[in-house]
Amino acid sequence: MIRPARLEDLETLVRIENTSFETDRISRRNFRYLLTKANAATLVYEQGGAVCGYATTLFHTGTSLARLYSYAVDPAWLRRGIGAALVQRCEALALERECIALRLEVRRDNPPSLKLFEKLGYRYLEIVPDYYEDHASALRFEKTLAPHLNPELARVPYYQQTLDFTCGPASLMMGMKALQPELELSRKLELRIWREATTVFMTSGHGGCGPYGMALSAYHRGFEVEVYVNDDGALFITSVRDPEKREVMQVVQEDFLEELRTLPVRIVHGALNVMELQEQMERGGIPVVLISSYRLYQEKFPHWIVVTGYDELYFYLHDPYVDTEAGKTLTDCVNLPILKKDFQRMARYGKTGQKAVLILKKPGKRRRH
Repeated sequence: MIRPARLEDLETLVRIENTSFETDRISRRNFRYLLTKANAATLVYEQGGAVCGYATTLFHTGTSLARLYSYAVDPAWLRRGIGAALVQRCEALALERECIALRLEVRRDNPPSLKLFEKLGYRYLEIVPDYYEDHASALRFEKTLAPHLNPELARVPYYQQTLDFTCGPASLMMGMKALQPELELSRKLELRIWREATTVFMTSGHGGCGPYGMALSAYHRGFEVEVYVNDDGALFITSVRDPEKREVMQVVQEDFLEELRTLPVRIVHGALNVMELQEQMERGGIPVVLISSYRLYQEKFPHWIVVTGYDELYFYLHDPYVDTEAGKTLTDCVNLPILKKDFQRMARYGKTGQKAVLILKKPGKRRRH
């Protein structure tokens, strides 16, 4: 039978792990964390009182995506269908938790697992070089658990932010790359855009980037851009207590706005609803959206993401931040499905509910002035 793992299974889980893998083993400490604190579910297959295998699924807070983190079968019980049974139960559990997709990585040199996931209907996504401790590559797969949904996805390449405060530039770069494939994404470009668009100060630490500075960065690189903000005041300023820092942020925003007013950049003081956001995407626009990180990370700070698609129930997004301390990988941050009703709550920041969206469009021919 298959049941939830318990702490008393810890010794057996460690033994199965150590006999199944030579590298990238889950430690006793990590197993304990997975069983007691993580946003995860570990199932075991029990036969005659003996635990023969396990599977662990991770859930991404605030999204409808699950990840098959690890599974293993005791070598003495291989080729009896235990692995397939565990994976299928993980799929059912993910659906119970309203997840519509399950993702995973498999070593390229693991034919039995590759064959299993192919048989179970998993779709190959991409190769991930140097993924494991021994530098072996992984193959990334996904299975749609709600096949009736057919998302319209833009081909938006993924770029991971390299600093805690560069989510804005990273999201902007992904949107620009989708519209201009020859654009080279690099850390140099990420930092250049941050220097151009930073608000100088933010809630703490280095300053982030606001919509007006990022709009200028996109425009000066030839892109058409529209800015939607629901507040004509200085953004993020209420989260900064120091009066001098607030004054600096105000001056920076006024400077951005003065330049924007001389350019053919549309600024709309209002919020885009779900239908309007979809219509912008249908017309070829790529939305870069300000959200509150609380629903994803339980921390209240402004965060930028790029929307990559939608279907009847969900928006899909690339999150440039990979929370490696929580065991996340790129798999957990690409085309994340978010229920539309949850996205609406997420796409605002601070006590005043500040909203900001940039709509990027392909570079057009510009008239000389």
